[in-house]
This record gives sequence, structure tokens and C-alpha cells, in this order.
Amino acid sequence: MWWLFCYLLPIIRLYLAGLKVLIYQLLNRPFTLPAGNEEDEGLAAVKKIQEETDQGKVEFMYLDLASLKSVRQFVQRFKSKGLPLHVLINNAGVMLVPERKTEDGFELHFGLNYLGHFLLTNLLLDTLRKSGKSGQCSRIVTVSSATHYGGRLDLNDLQGRSCYCAHGAYSQSKLALVLFTYHLQDRLWARGDPVTANAVDPGMVDTALYENLCSPAQLAKRPVAKLLFRTPAEGASTAIYAAAASELEGAGGLYLYNGRKTESSVTSYDEQLQGRLWMQSCALVGLQKA
Repeated sequence: MWWLFCYLLPIIRLYLAGLKVLIYQLLNRPFTLPAGNEEDEGLAAVKKIQEETDQGKVEFMYLDLASLKSVRQFVQRFKSKGLPLHVLINNAGVMLVPERKTEDGFELHFGLNYLGHFLLTNLLLDTLRKSGKSGQCSRIVTVSSATHYGGRLDLNDLQGRSCYCAHGAYSQSKLALVLFTYHLQDRLWARGDPVTANAVDPGMVDTALYENLCSPAQLAKRPVAKLLFRTPAEGASTAIYAAAASELEGAGGLYLYNGRKTESSVTSYDEQLQGRLWMQSCALVGLQKA
């Protein structure tokens, strides 16, 4: 009976959170960035980069967030280029996958969605600090989810070993990202660093993330998605807004949804929990706690 309760409760919480989002999206228009000709905007951006520097270019660099070794190797390669870093968007993730572990032995949702981003951000903080300045802060944007409202964080069992539920594991990873964002911003403010950290919620977006839904949920999702889910472009709008909007200059510790500041879960504001998660995360990825 305990196992059944432990397994079903996270599922109920996650789908209730999803239902609330669907109702909101039914009643509210999606936030979108100003419309424009994408080709013309792209060409203008290239021209502007070329005018500002003769070394401007776009480059792909591989990174596996499910591997702490890969994260460290990526940071070494990036830093070796001597480039500034003005915006870091933590957006990769998996959802509702069957129980699996990363190569470092972490539960996959917690390891990839949260710990990989935690380590990446911390290893790049020095570059972000050097790149920012007063009136033009570097920005860290971390993509969470409305499922964090139903998330529960068990500091004694972050890997879900006592009772694994993919729904609970996913919600926990998204709650951890919000807790991390708030604590990170407090640390940045305490040092006076020209860096801001904010969390964003893209809403329910029609992407491949939902492939791991159970069959009945998949059937129900298909017609609903066409009517109520956001497009990938609409889902990305709030993250881009957080990364570039002039009115958010110097503003940190925010939770943004549909282009607006909103309240995250009550649990996410627990400063003691934020600090304890930070300390445990440092230990798990091999970072000094200071």
C-alpha cells in the first residue's frame, strides 16, 4: 500500500499541474516576441556582428549533460577560446523516461536536468562575472516547468532509490532548478557580481518530450496539443525575453511565465532547502562548497 501511494501521488500532482497550465493556455494568448521577417532579422544580426568584430561567428560545441566528464571537457574547450560569455541558457532535459542512470550513477532526470546544469553553470561563473559589467549584466536563464509546483525534494533520497516514479523524478528535477536559481542569485548579489539568474517556464509546448507518456495519455494529448499546446517558437519566447529584454537588466531571482513575472511554488522559496540542496549538489559533482 505504501509503495502504491508513493508511486501514484507524484503522478496525480504532475497531471494536476499540467491541467492548470492547459486551462491557463486556453484562456490566455501566448507570449511572443515582436514579429518580423526571420531571414531579414538573421541577415541583420550577421551584419551587425561583422561590423562589431571581424571574428564573429556561430559555432556548435558538443556537450552531454548526463556526463560530468563531458561538462568539464566542454568548459575547458570553451575557456580555451578566450571568449566572453554574456548569456547562458540552461534548457536541455528529459521527461518521464523509465528508470535509468547517468554514467556517474545518478538518476537520469536529476543527473541530466539538474546536476549537469548545476555543474556547467558553476564552472562558467568566473567567465560570466568577467563578461558582465554594471548596467550590462551577464544573464543565466534556467528553464524549469509548471511541474515543479507538484515537485517534492527528498534530500535523503534525491536519486529516488526508495520508490522510483518517473513523474516524481521529473517534477523533482524541475523544482531543484528553481531552488538552485534563487540560491545562486542570492550568492551573486552577496558578492556584488554583475550577473543575474532567473528561471522560466515555457508552458506546455508541443515537442518530443511527451513521447514517454503512457498510451492513454498519448491518445488524449494528440488532439489537445493541436488546440492548446504552445509551438516551440512560442515556448522559447519567454527564455529569449529573459536573456535579452532591456527591462530585465539587473533583475534576478525571478520566475517568468508567458512573458510575466509570477510566483513559483511555496517550497521553492525555502531558503534553508535551497542552501542544503546547494551543499549536497556541490558534494555530488565534486565542487568546493564555498
